[in-house]
Amino acid sequence: MGAPHNIKRYGEVWPECRIQSGLEILEKLKKIIIISGGWAWHFMSETEHTEYKHAHDHKDIDVFVKKENVAQAVMILQEEGFQKIWTRYDHLPSAENFRRYEKTKELENGNFQRITIDFFERNDLETVGANGFTVVRPDVLLSFYRNIHSSDKCWAVTAAKELLEQGIDPVGHPKLSEMPRINEDEKNI
Repeated sequence: MGAPHNIKRYGEVWPECRIQSGLEILEKLKKIIIISGGWAWHFMSETEHTEYKHAHDHKDIDVFVKKENVAQAVMILQEEGFQKIWTRYDHLPSAENFRRYEKTKELENGNFQRITIDFFERNDLETVGANGFTVVRPDVLLSFYRNIHSSDKCWAVTAAKELLEQGIDPVGHPKLSEMPRINEDEKNI
């Protein structure tokens, strides 16, 4: 599970280049992937939302690919300069057949950015459409925070849990990208 947030850092936003790099590769994979994790919450949020770091985890991109689409997805990733990266999880037995792909991209300012895609194979996911992308259905996505995803303290995760408990569909709900209210006592901790 994710570490508690440092609320003094609330309001920090993801660099635009990280968002754009993610959107570029997701657009190319769009028809053959199911998006999970922070990027799924991103697409389930209202369009034009502020990219707060504590709302959606954009450190990496988590995707599921149906077995019949794996070869095509790998081909697209390789054509876009992504390479398979070995991890400590590769040797573990897994129903999802996990693999990681990364690409290092030089930015205009001379810095470098790493784009990481965590790739899982799976044929039985329940999905919804969100802002033109296929994402893991919110209640199913929440269940992944026990084993696949770790950022369970993100505002979107917390908001989605609360909305679902109230019988409200979180897809498109403004709370998925909204900064929570903080009382003065919490700010001073």
